[in-house]
Amino acid sequence: MSRAPGADQFVFPEGFLWGAATAAHQIEGSPMADGAGPSIWTRFAHTPGMMLNGDTGDVACDHYNRWRDDVKLMRKLGLKAYRFSVSWSRILPEGTGRVNQKGLDFYSNLVDELLANDIEPLLTLFHWDLPAALDDRGGWLNREIADWFAEYASVMYRALDGRVKKWVTHNEPWVVTDGGYLHGALAPGHRSKFEAPIASHNLMRAHGAAVKAYREIGKHEIGLVVNIEPKYAASDSAADQAAVRRAHAYMNEQYLHPALLGHYPPELKEIFGEAWPDWPAEDFELIKQPLDFVGINYYTRSVTKDATSYPLNTAVVRQPLGTYTETGWEVFPQGLTDLLLWFKQTYGDLPVYITENGAAFFDPPTADVDPVSGERRVRDPLRMDYLRKHLSAIHDAIQAGVDIRGYMLWSLMDNLEWSLGYSKRFGMIHVNYGTQERTPKDSALWYSQVIASHGRKLAEPLPY
Repeated sequence: MSRAPGADQFVFPEGFLWGAATAAHQIEGSPMADGAGPSIWTRFAHTPGMMLNGDTGDVACDHYNRWRDDVKLMRKLGLKAYRFSVSWSRILPEGTGRVNQKGLDFYSNLVDELLANDIEPLLTLFHWDLPAALDDRGGWLNREIADWFAEYASVMYRALDGRVKKWVTHNEPWVVTDGGYLHGALAPGHRSKFEAPIASHNLMRAHGAAVKAYREIGKHEIGLVVNIEPKYAASDSAADQAAVRRAHAYMNEQYLHPALLGHYPPELKEIFGEAWPDWPAEDFELIKQPLDFVGINYYTRSVTKDATSYPLNTAVVRQPLGTYTETGWEVFPQGLTDLLLWFKQTYGDLPVYITENGAAFFDPPTADVDPVSGERRVRDPLRMDYLRKHLSAIHDAIQAGVDIRGYMLWSLMDNLEWSLGYSKRFGMIHVNYGTQERTPKDSALWYSQVIASHGRKLAEPLPY
């Protein structure tokens, strides 16, 4: 392989894990197959008016039936790791008690196939699809859910620990509570300033209980995944500076502080006012369990100003010269470097994985077909540029001393983008939802070369 001048400047650390990520409800389809119980997302998607275009996860990418072929695609692209989530209600249809062996077998077989193809599994226990049976018992508003989650986690540990060596408790608890309990845009669709802090706290108690259970059963690594983004003030005014502090505490510190420091940031009491409870000290003893790593999901930044809004009294200022994705998120790779440096300065040298990073840009519903070769192709230069800049930003953070162990591109394939249905495509693999044909986009082929070169490819101009 010929190398571009200065290519070695982009070499990543030995053992760096290059991979991609997905979530169960977004790709699997067949949500009630083989004895599974319904999740809150099954219920939410079938509630009229909750999903764009009435889309559901009933078919999604049909990964439940096509997983072997999907793993072959991962192998072909050279992925070294695959981050996926387990559907809790496939394992425990009632949320607790009876184990559904067929559901467990699905994930066991998937893990075996990944290992047979030299792909390391990173398993997320909870990526938003709470069993509906537990929601009927109060869901994240019920303090008993910490025990329920630890029971489910223990089933998974006993079945897969050893074959799975990297575990995640929750994915993005902030989204669960902000979207599901405060603003109602996501399952279970509640809108309550009083419920949101309770749901957040019980998510963290459940996280702590699951980590504690892992220390009794497991022998490898477990962590927490958060979505965080840097907040920059729109001006030097005192009001905007205070707005940034509130936004930062609400999104970036609300879950990391209790997990790693054993307390909440004081701004949360200011934000929620009378809705913010006084939590018992023993709860923080449960929440603050030693972690082996933290996963960071990064998509964008926020330029923030003071405003009258619920509940933060802040607003995001759109940047007139910024590039924005299909989801309205500004492309700002420097924010990822800034965020990683802030994490190290605030929480120390805990290892980090970038567990999600990617962008939705316009892709056609069907791939182009070359008239001569008959091969399918999807050109996505904006996504390729996004990935190159963000991988470079990660390398900058590594050079500055942040202990970053891997990168999981979001997403392996186009999928159900929650309440936005199939309207936004994040995948590096294109999915034709009518035929389920998979086509690696140009970004996937380029990312494959980045992996093969261990980062050296980043020194070369993009091929367009």
